[in-house]
Amino acid sequence: MKIDKALISKLEKLARLELSEPEQDKLVTDLSSILKMVEKLEEVDTSNVAPLSYITETVNALREDKVAHQLDRDKALSNAPNQDGKFFKVPKVINLKSNN
Repeated sequence: MKIDKALISKLEKLARLELSEPEQDKLVTDLSSILKMVEKLEEVDTSNVAPLSYITETVNALREDKVAHQLDRDKALSNAPNQDGKFFKVPKVINLKSNN
């Protein structure tokens, strides 16, 4: 695959970026270097190498879930800047809009 200005323009549009001329030139150089590195890796014979599922052979050391050191509601809410006696009150951060 050849990295050129046309490809960078397509990527720029897909990523909704506005790159300057020097930034585009640097991106052409950087992406070309990355592809050369990947091509070099393709030269390595991996026919006798088993695929990896995990990088290490460490097995998860799972523990039993236990409730411990639990705060009661009043104590948990005592330092809250805004609460209603049952819940913490926080500013709305998600605005759900219907597309209908």
